[in-house]
Amino acid sequence: MKKNYSFIFVALIVAAMLLTSCAKEEEVKAGMEGQTYECLGTAEDALVDLDCQEVTIAVENAYLPFNYISSETGQAGGWDYEVWPAICELLHCQPVFVETAWEGMIQSVADGLVDTAGDGVTISEERLKQVDFSDGYVNVEQRLLVKKGEDRFANIDEFVANPDLMLGTQAETTNYETAVLYLSEDRISAFEQFPFAVQALIAGDVDAVLIDETAGLGYMGSNAEDLELIGPSISSDELGFPFEKGSDLVAPVNLAIQALKDNGFLSEINLKYFGPDFTITYDDIQ
Repeated sequence: MKKNYSFIFVALIVAAMLLTSCAKEEEVKAGMEGQTYECLGTAEDALVDLDCQEVTIAVENAYLPFNYISSETGQAGGWDYEVWPAICELLHCQPVFVETAWEGMIQSVADGLVDTAGDGVTISEERLKQVDFSDGYVNVEQRLLVKKGEDRFANIDEFVANPDLMLGTQAETTNYETAVLYLSEDRISAFEQFPFAVQALIAGDVDAVLIDETAGLGYMGSNAEDLELIGPSISSDELGFPFEKGSDLVAPVNLAIQALKDNGFLSEINLKYFGPDFTITYDDIQ
């Protein structure tokens, strides 16, 4: 009987791809498992005793400085991975991080698939139709990220005035919502993730990227000779944690956020991750 070697060859390739994919998933999973937590805090000291309740937090694990997986160690890190344990210390709960794609993150919260989300979610009127929000924990500015030495425009108004210019940003973000306030959609390239938008900028496929200043600083790192943020703030946005409508976690989390503001923890952690000393870049993460 004649053997179908072509079929066998293709099958071997597919099997190899599946094994590689599984290995990658296990690597990411291992990194996240390195950041798992037991129940934190105590019932006696809790602002509100959640009695070791698991609080599931959706994270992209690819959005500096909020969350990432280190290429060197395979471990998860970032703002979310420090703030949520601190919140659970005050509420006697267990933070459980769940890797989730950005495009489905808010809907996952709205549907009750996870309790809340990290990733620096902007509080907006449109999102308030889907979810409830905690109190804000930081304000961020939207800026233009451009190639170093850009001289065709110096701010968003000059960008808009030149019909030959294309703007990149991430789809389904408040950055995109801001972009369409200034430009028609045919002048906006919407990408699945910000790294793709930044690569398009470096390649010359777009002329600027509209991005949160905190995230933009993360891209500059090893690309400091190639990229810069220009112009004044285009929009100032407050970030908060989204929750399913009617969630009983909102009030306790608000108490924890206020306590972390009052004791200086939030100021310290915001300076650590949003300040000039944060040096991790997208070249350093998976």
